[in-house]
Amino acid sequence: MRHIRYSPDLRASLTLLAVVTLASCSGPSITVYDGREQLTLQNIFERSSGAGRAVLSSDGRTVAVSGSGSAGPGIYAVPTAGSGEASVEQAAFWVQGGSQTWSPQADRLALTRGGSLWVVARGQSDGIEVADNLSGVRAPSWSPDGSSLAFYATDSGYQDVWIVAADGGSEPRQLTTEAAEIDDARFTPMWSPDGRWIAFVSNRADWWHDDVWLVEVASGGTHKVSSSLMASSSPVWSPDGSSLVLMGTAKDEYWYEDLAYLYRIDLDFGVGRPRPSREAPIEMQVYATDAIMRFDPFWSSDGQRIFFPYHERGAFDLWAVPASGGVATRVTNIGGSWASLHAAPDASVAVFTRDAPTEGRETWLVDLAGGVPRQLTDFSTKLVGVQKPVEIAFQTFDGLYIQGFLYLPPALQGMGEGTRDVAEYRGPACPALVQVHGGGTNSYYQGTNLVEQYLANQGFVVLAINYRGGSGFGRAFQDLSIEDWLNDQSKDPGAASDWLKSQPWINGKVGIYGGSYGGMQSMSAITRTPDKFDAAVPMRGIYSEALTLPYADRLGKIFTITGHGGTPEERPEIYAKSETLDRMDRITAPVLVMHGELDVRAPFENFELAVQRLEALGKEFESMTYPEGHGFRDPANSIDMYSRLEAFFQKHLGACEG
Repeated sequence: MRHIRYSPDLRASLTLLAVVTLASCSGPSITVYDGREQLTLQNIFERSSGAGRAVLSSDGRTVAVSGSGSAGPGIYAVPTAGSGEASVEQAAFWVQGGSQTWSPQADRLALTRGGSLWVVARGQSDGIEVADNLSGVRAPSWSPDGSSLAFYATDSGYQDVWIVAADGGSEPRQLTTEAAEIDDARFTPMWSPDGRWIAFVSNRADWWHDDVWLVEVASGGTHKVSSSLMASSSPVWSPDGSSLVLMGTAKDEYWYEDLAYLYRIDLDFGVGRPRPSREAPIEMQVYATDAIMRFDPFWSSDGQRIFFPYHERGAFDLWAVPASGGVATRVTNIGGSWASLHAAPDASVAVFTRDAPTEGRETWLVDLAGGVPRQLTDFSTKLVGVQKPVEIAFQTFDGLYIQGFLYLPPALQGMGEGTRDVAEYRGPACPALVQVHGGGTNSYYQGTNLVEQYLANQGFVVLAINYRGGSGFGRAFQDLSIEDWLNDQSKDPGAASDWLKSQPWINGKVGIYGGSYGGMQSMSAITRTPDKFDAAVPMRGIYSEALTLPYADRLGKIFTITGHGGTPEERPEIYAKSETLDRMDRITAPVLVMHGELDVRAPFENFELAVQRLEALGKEFESMTYPEGHGFRDPANSIDMYSRLEAFFQKHLGACEG
């Protein structure tokens, strides 16, 4: 149940403000301008967000795409040999479900629906339920001959690999035992080309480590084939079955995300059991991007080349590198933010899901022989007022330059880029916001970023920054946050505020907001640079790593412990650096803190501790919680959260004037 708590002296005025704000936002917008709809929170969170998972059939003729097209949400069949222009008519609704994957013969689709595993024939909407009465069914994977499906389920109390006949003629059989934690749903089981083995990722040998294992399908015998890496993608077999490639980081390094090594594991099957003859990164001049473990690399049909996504400065593209190592080269030059990637078995073509600042999330096709990618879908809602942000750099406290993306409100868009310091400026002045991204070692990607677009349209100058420690700028930049979380890192937002306040078109008021690690950054910034901000909205953050670590999920624990170089008992001086709770006495800005009550990535105890401390210190604050986990699922809760954020900043920062 949601609840809201205010400081006593603010309760009456804020209640009235919240009622007025929420009432003005109630109900989805239906106003349309030239086929585009209003940029409202309802349209952002309730209307189609575009294409999702996209997978190619083995014959390369059809893409199965999750999304909300003309017939509503579901899986659509999209031909690859289209007219060249994306159209709604090219995408035909097929079936309800998700986690879809094609059979090797391209005649059936496996998918999950209603907690069960289904197989649906091409061109049909009715299917066969091949696995039911199991909990946590996900990530189906076809055997090379199309007779069986491997998948993950949590019926054992762990993420374990199961197998079932694709015609539903047998009961599912559990293949692995205690492979991974029940809350770690990142990977897909991968069949060897001969169908004898399935590669999977497991922490069975060591709770802290994600190793690559093989399980023999016939016997269920398991073999660990990696020792030095932490997997951040599923392991993918070479066409001849002699090697695996995956993204990962070294166990003796910080557990990075987004800038991963491409590991190649060569296997020797002639010694009675599979054993690695090589386990090492592929030498190249760039890294691979797992994007919070959404992507897998893939091989060329001859096994000589490996394809992988990589992002620089928030923009993604597909790259390729010789399997033996060497110079990696770019395959696409389209940029944007990517959310899905899949190739045909012969690696002749690939599909990816992409959005960009003024383009919604759609599925694209690229010929891997070269050329220009082609858009296949047209699912995303077209919105009025979406702008391309201005990419800038500003100098931070120690002389480094930080990338930022500047979104301007309508009152300022007439001044061009709006970044020149005009001494005689007499135009409007608007309040500003600094957005700090989540993930810590991730990045602010160059996607549509509709919340920032919306806030700019509501009269705020929004500057989204890629602070130190994030990806996309090389390893040395990412290394700057190791064992220094929320310390120098939290001074970068303050420098962003200084830059904003120096502009003549800012009214002198600057707020800060973010979710997850961005919530941590928001709260930390107003304790370390309290004079820089006039209001703050930290969401879903961690405010005491030491006190709440025991309540975190497995990935949260690993991320925290590697980032601090050990446990709180082992490295108390490092945890003291990232401690925000003990610095809250320095806060001078009003705070709105919001959290999900079921959150275990940023444990809910952080919210409770923050509220207790703010109350004890007599700080001006508001608080709100929702019956959600770390990522909100109910659009109504997201709408409510950002409505409150908007009202809070309007109250404390003012509006555009002049």
